[in-house]
Amino acid sequence: MDEALLRSLTPGVLAILVRRGADFAAAEDAVQEALLQAVRVWPADPPRDAKGWLVTVAWHRFLDATRADAARRRREDLVDEEPAPGPAPAADDTLQLYFLCAHPSLTPASAVALTLRAVGGLTTRQIAEAYLVPEATMAQRISRAKRTVSGVRFDRPGDVATVLRVLYLVFNEGYSGDVDLAAEAIRLTRQLAAAVDHPEAAGLLALMLLHHARRAARTASDGSLVPLAEQDRGRWDTALIAEGVGILQAALARDRPGEFQAQAAIAALHADAPTAEETDWVQIVEWYDELTRLTDNPVVRLNRAVAVGEADGPRAGLTELAALDASLPRHTAVAAYLHERDGDLATAARLYAEAAHKAPNLAERDHLTRQAARLNARRCR
Repeated sequence: MDEALLRSLTPGVLAILVRRGADFAAAEDAVQEALLQAVRVWPADPPRDAKGWLVTVAWHRFLDATRADAARRRREDLVDEEPAPGPAPAADDTLQLYFLCAHPSLTPASAVALTLRAVGGLTTRQIAEAYLVPEATMAQRISRAKRTVSGVRFDRPGDVATVLRVLYLVFNEGYSGDVDLAAEAIRLTRQLAAAVDHPEAAGLLALMLLHHARRAARTASDGSLVPLAEQDRGRWDTALIAEGVGILQAALARDRPGEFQAQAAIAALHADAPTAEETDWVQIVEWYDELTRLTDNPVVRLNRAVAVGEADGPRAGLTELAALDASLPRHTAVAAYLHERDGDLATAARLYAEAAHKAPNLAERDHLTRQAARLNARRCR
């Protein structure tokens, strides 16, 4: 099965059902059933028009569910209005669906969760990990969100800030998670930045471009992770960096600071350094101070501790780290790194091994395991 094809077709199929009159929750359920049917049928009998096939099957699933519903009399006219079979329209409705999921009736957290699940194609587990909550909690949040938007049509615009948050999380999952969604997030953010007058849309686009520029250097030939300080900067995409910096400078010139602009400024400082040793960590700490003021996010404070450790020495970084909740994701890995910088190899090796057990994915776990083994080998010499 071409899972990437299915993932790319899903938003368009969902949008078609909603335009035909299906409420969002029922349409999303019908599309999911159509995708399961495609997984069963397509390997042996692939359709000539994949999107049209999905639309037809999903629409029939929706009608079947509608007929069985207690309110079928109210919805019988949908059956009479079923369009004749034919090629599915080629319009790209993905960004429009993002705005539908960002409906004003939803809290921002619920809107983000619903969009990531229904449009972004992430699993409930992946969304829960992004939000640092149990999977069961996220499943309940998504179910409530689907019930809330039941019956919502495309004529009610959502919140730009919520859509930006969704795109940011989709990019992060595509950049470092199990599903490659980074390029799609960049494409949609380009559309959004061109359509709305919002400096944070430009800031988010700049942030994505600057991070994506380093992607080729993030992994070695064997698939292992390469830390930023060890990356071959000759493999960074200078065209993407130049574009990202230009977009960021234009956004900052408007003097309407925001979270994504601050993050992009940090990424730009990393991109501007010819070598890791020449990184302007003092200015990065200043941007983290601004980011903390804007968000008061514990993960931002964790990253700031690393920057302080680089700017003022590892013990200063450890002091900052001691003030944070030790249950934060990657807290143990940061502690290991700072202890290694401070020369305490035994503690660092132990913490690297501990962090490996907590790693959110296989690549990160393998990297941390290798770090522990490297330090243990040095200690035995």
